[in-house]
Amino acid sequence: MSTSEPQLKRTLSLTSVVAFGLSYMAPSLVMVIFGIIAAASSGTAPTAFLIATLAVLLTALSYARMAGEFPESGSAYSYARRVIGAPVGFLVGWSLLLDYLFLPMVAWLTQSIYLNAQYPDVPIWVWMLINAGLTTGVNILGVVLSDRVNKIMAGAAMLIVLIFAAYCITYLAGQPSRPVGEAWWNADSTVGGVFGAAAIAAYSYLGFDAVTTLSEETKDPRRTIPRAVVLIIAIGGALFVGVALLMQLVHPGGAFDDPQIAGYTLSIQVGGQEFADWTNMAAIIAGFGSGLAVQLSSSRLLFTMGRDGVLPRKVFGVLNRKTRTPVYALLVTGAMCFVGLGFDLTLATSFINFGAFSAFTVVNVCVVAHYLRNRRRRRLNPVTHVALPMAGAGVTLWMLTQLSGVALTAGLLWLAAGFVLLLWLTRGFSRPTPAMNLESADRPAAEPTRTL
Repeated sequence: MSTSEPQLKRTLSLTSVVAFGLSYMAPSLVMVIFGIIAAASSGTAPTAFLIATLAVLLTALSYARMAGEFPESGSAYSYARRVIGAPVGFLVGWSLLLDYLFLPMVAWLTQSIYLNAQYPDVPIWVWMLINAGLTTGVNILGVVLSDRVNKIMAGAAMLIVLIFAAYCITYLAGQPSRPVGEAWWNADSTVGGVFGAAAIAAYSYLGFDAVTTLSEETKDPRRTIPRAVVLIIAIGGALFVGVALLMQLVHPGGAFDDPQIAGYTLSIQVGGQEFADWTNMAAIIAGFGSGLAVQLSSSRLLFTMGRDGVLPRKVFGVLNRKTRTPVYALLVTGAMCFVGLGFDLTLATSFINFGAFSAFTVVNVCVVAHYLRNRRRRRLNPVTHVALPMAGAGVTLWMLTQLSGVALTAGLLWLAAGFVLLLWLTRGFSRPTPAMNLESADRPAAEPTRTL
């Protein structure tokens, strides 16, 4: 790649990366999907969120180790290509495409559903176009502007959730005492139902792996990205479990008129219509930060694969010389808003989780493979580099099987299409698999590695 071509610029600090991850996760998302999780778990949403937190934490530790070893854009795609091989990396990247193409669309769909609930005269498709257009415009203007806007939105989102939690506590203080234990497990609970709900809830945590796509735009990525990954899960997990517990105490059980807007109806219950409207609007505004962060990371993966030649280079592998952003990749992700009009949140998040859980499993395997390859020349801990990632791989594989039949079928068909594309690109594996230029323009090729 010619050095005269525009490069990604290192401007992001640890605070910026954590803010992007938390915005990606969208702290207010627990309010949005609470009804879906509570319905699926028969009224034990905090248990489902806790299981999801612990399960994702195992994988987050694996991502942190791989990010410390290989600080470049591409996330699981880069790790698998480096450690296991280019063909596996290609298929992981292809699987992640399903994840990263759907993620911006789901963020916009979530906002649009709640805007439509408050302003029913404006159709959902109009809100989709507005949300997609605004985030695409900000991201095209550059990562520095995105960073500034995102920090404001992340702070606003945290404040909204904390205010809502305070209203829930005040409401519960004026009600007869309710058994806290039933919010964790009740007579209707089943292991399959709770773990199935946890598989859906895991969608809420996807921001931690998305920030690894920002490695080439982060200062000191070998230290910053691993720390950010763990902090994002710790902060987000504590928030999700705590708020889900309060919401489950306010509304025991899993029966709702419409699970998709349960958060809005609970806001009315604890604070009245005016509070619910203001909270809903504030959450939507903060949700703009989530859409911003989601689209930013999605476009970076498309750019990385375009730079490799896996996707058309002239479309996806090009940066604008002035803003240093992948404009065409951003426009493609923006166009995904039209696809979102044919989905509901449960189905769309299931599609995303197929790509996510597949990538999570492979990253856990990468840590084990890296240990086996380097154990003779480097002092690596078999507990942290074998036992924990194997447990993480087992959990993510199990959670993969808990997704709906439609999601599994669609995901496997998508993966099969990727394998066919790989056969075509390599002419039946007679040619090398397209591989990225792994060295960032401002980083020496022989930079020493560091492990956690």
